[in-house]
Amino acid sequence: MEYGFIDFLKLVGSLGLFLYGMKIMSESLQKLAGNKLRNILTAMTKNRVMGVLTGILITALVQSSSATTVMVVSFVNAGLLSLIQSIGVIMGANIGTTVTAWMISFFGFGKFSISALSIPLMGVALPLIFSSKSRNKSLGEFIFGFAFLFMGLDFLKASMPDLQNNPEVLLFVQNFTHMGLLSTLFFLLVGTVLTIIVQSSSATVALTLIMAVQGWIDFP
Repeated sequence: MEYGFIDFLKLVGSLGLFLYGMKIMSESLQKLAGNKLRNILTAMTKNRVMGVLTGILITALVQSSSATTVMVVSFVNAGLLSLIQSIGVIMGANIGTTVTAWMISFFGFGKFSISALSIPLMGVALPLIFSSKSRNKSLGEFIFGFAFLFMGLDFLKASMPDLQNNPEVLLFVQNFTHMGLLSTLFFLLVGTVLTIIVQSSSATVALTLIMAVQGWIDFP
């Protein structure tokens, strides 16, 4: 069975659903937190260690290191943070962005797969979406985003070419995995380009994890 153009579109659509879910999660969490994020950021950056921890916490909450970095830059421009303080927060933001990857690994590839609960979660979120209270509405949007993220991940796994039925795909990938340093540089370039295109390192990590689990590439 050949991997055709329609199958490729399914893969792209699954990635789109994953990214959309992450976007909704990020935006709804920022709405829920409101100005609290700004208060936390200004209060918890008195030393470098606290700055790093603050960056990790905020990025884990908003699911976007870019959002944290933009917030920090605006605070530096406004004089609310010093340049030294901002370095710690940005370092923490880069660590915090790995929370998504850990969450995907635990819930998406473990024995307990949360994707099976995606539709029931949407049922829980639906009444909240139509609530007159903005906080409840944002909570409903967050649950929807969470469900979309893992639905997209599930569809991604299903859309990846089956290696048993598509040995030519495995052969193509393996041609680039046994070249030593060149292999490392090649996949580094692929990861960089893919992240630039989709504007999400978490999506790139999700694709990499799926390829590793399905045997396309090895973990090291």
